[in-house]
Amino acid sequence: MGSFDRHNNRRLRALAIAALTAACAPGGGAHSQELFRNKSIRILAGSVAGGYYDNYARLMSRHLGDFLPGKPSIVVANMPGASGVQAVNYIQELAPKDGTTLATFNKSMPFYEAIEAPGVRFKSAELTWIGALSQSVDIVAVWHTTGVKTLAEATNRDIVMGAVSVVGTTWVYPVLLNALAGTRIRLVTGYGSGVAIDHGIEQGELEGRGSNQWASWKSEHPDWVRDKKIIPIVQIGLRKETDLPDVPLLTELAKNDEQRAIYEFVSVAASLDGPLAGPPDMNPDARQVLRMGFQAMVRDSAFIEDAKKVGVDLDPLNADQASEIATKIVSAPRKIIDRIKLIIAAKGTINEIKPSSQK
Repeated sequence: MGSFDRHNNRRLRALAIAALTAACAPGGGAHSQELFRNKSIRILAGSVAGGYYDNYARLMSRHLGDFLPGKPSIVVANMPGASGVQAVNYIQELAPKDGTTLATFNKSMPFYEAIEAPGVRFKSAELTWIGALSQSVDIVAVWHTTGVKTLAEATNRDIVMGAVSVVGTTWVYPVLLNALAGTRIRLVTGYGSGVAIDHGIEQGELEGRGSNQWASWKSEHPDWVRDKKIIPIVQIGLRKETDLPDVPLLTELAKNDEQRAIYEFVSVAASLDGPLAGPPDMNPDARQVLRMGFQAMVRDSAFIEDAKKVGVDLDPLNADQASEIATKIVSAPRKIIDRIKLIIAAKGTINEIKPSSQK
């Protein structure tokens, strides 16, 4: 498709979404058209600059405004902290409800809420979900020098992995695997971000990472993937990545009913990637316009092309689908949640150490 055709396609889509918004928005057509005129929308990225959620935020910032009435400018502001919890707390408690502040964040936020992770004050079911870009699985991976090629082999030797904190999945997944699958993962906590963990791996102070999207590995470290410097040992999600057919899903490793229930819960929690959400009780007109604009954006050829360039594996969810997944996670059976909390709290399931830079 030529540049003129792409521009014309985007223009026609923008006109169509504006017309549909005018017809359907609760507050009336003229008002809806003025919602974002001469305004700026801020997307909070719950990660440091250069992180994968920063990548999601900047991708959407380049396109979403084209599909909103008034064509507002969209800016990205990084708000890292506790694996993204800080950004979602801000959306829950402080963000304006006019649609001018949104966030994209770690997909495991509903999971963190369900297990009552430290610092969580948000309510996933109350957020105004706009949609999600992907359903990319999480990967537990080891560095090639370990000689470990399967999860079973990770039970035969200690493997040192990095974690951001005791909140995120870089910590939680290894804890669960140690307790339920018998792995011997020692965690170095206190890294500032996934980027810092990757640097630790490259410097030889770490031997793996307990959680990262496969799409992120491919986009941020294509040479590691190409040269098989990282070895995926388990996939956590609802479906296998097409280029990892021989790496098992976590749910395939369950040895009894309890493990199966825990693994299924964790896997559902990993299926909401690249989310976009706003504060509770958002202005109904803004909510409708943003949801419709998001849906038009993810179908647009220029957006799809840009996503490929930056390594985002698109498999979008609409607002209802994203909200349904979040609600399903936080309303999981109490028996399963309590069992996971006990595992995470048990001191014998993890050997936590500090990075050398903090000793």
